[in-house]
Amino acid sequence: MRLEPKPAPSLGILLLYPLAAVAATVVIASLLVLAAGASPFSVFYLVAKGAAGSQFALMETLSRATPLIFTGLAVAVAFRAKLWNIGAEAQLYMGGVMTVVLGTGLLPLPSYLLIPIIMVAVMAAGALLLLGPAVLKTRFGVDEVVTTLLLNFIVLLFVSMLLEGVLKDPMGLGWPQSQKLIAEARLPRIVTGRRLHYGFVIAVVAAVAMWVVMKKTTLGYEMRAVGHNPEGARFLGIPVNRVLMKTALLSGGLAALAGFSEVAGLKGNLTLDLSPGFGYTGIVVAMLAVLNPLGVVASAIFVAGVFVGADAMSRSAGVPSYIADVMVATSLLTMVTAMLLVRYRVRWK
Repeated sequence: MRLEPKPAPSLGILLLYPLAAVAATVVIASLLVLAAGASPFSVFYLVAKGAAGSQFALMETLSRATPLIFTGLAVAVAFRAKLWNIGAEAQLYMGGVMTVVLGTGLLPLPSYLLIPIIMVAVMAAGALLLLGPAVLKTRFGVDEVVTTLLLNFIVLLFVSMLLEGVLKDPMGLGWPQSQKLIAEARLPRIVTGRRLHYGFVIAVVAAVAMWVVMKKTTLGYEMRAVGHNPEGARFLGIPVNRVLMKTALLSGGLAALAGFSEVAGLKGNLTLDLSPGFGYTGIVVAMLAVLNPLGVVASAIFVAGVFVGADAMSRSAGVPSYIADVMVATSLLTMVTAMLLVRYRVRWK
């Protein structure tokens, strides 16, 4: 078996293959639901109802999607230039640390000044964290998959040390958590009494901004060129290493905003369980969106809806909520396969 490059695919092919990937995911999930002794139609209905069947459900889905949009954008931007950032989880936690450092009273400023300052500092922290692996890649050829992945564990240990030390809340009854943010550092709720906050609006604005950068700016063109063919880009005079550095700064900053949105918009303080894996799920979100920044928003809402809906479905149908993990993982595998078949033709010898 060998793979042969295809000519430029038509719009119909670009739409057909992802739809086929979604259909394959539904079929596989249906077989698992049948094996669990339930009806696929009732299970999928309960998942959809649990994700968007009421105002509460919809608000929960959008709230869960907010950090996924940020981490999905971070991965999409990096992967577009073939900078394999697997460390969005670490950048998220660094964003949470910076939010707590500046938002617990260090800067006594009004909200309209304090929140933008915190956001800039958060993005700088995440950007600098990814800059290290980028330098190792461009200067010494070190595989960034390894360095960014290992940084996740290093940063988690670092955050654990901070929460047991200088950032520990003296009023927290011994629990490893930071102090609460002051009111001026909190993101307001969009709907009173619900968990959805203005971090979701910031995430959507960031997605639109990244689409503009990718499609309408010189940097976006250079990132796409480096991602398609770094040697060809270098031959055309594009500074490949510089482009990778800029990509790393942008990607790390976006991932760190996920930590800011969770701390300032939802949690109110920093704990070691801030993220249940938003950084890793961001890879799935970006791949499902085919690395399109606007598609990341829809993809993040879909993934969040699957998880939120599966929790509600599990209580009603008795099917384990782990079906959501299977659906998301299967959708990633089928989508990657679909993207491969869009670009290559399989030839059998």
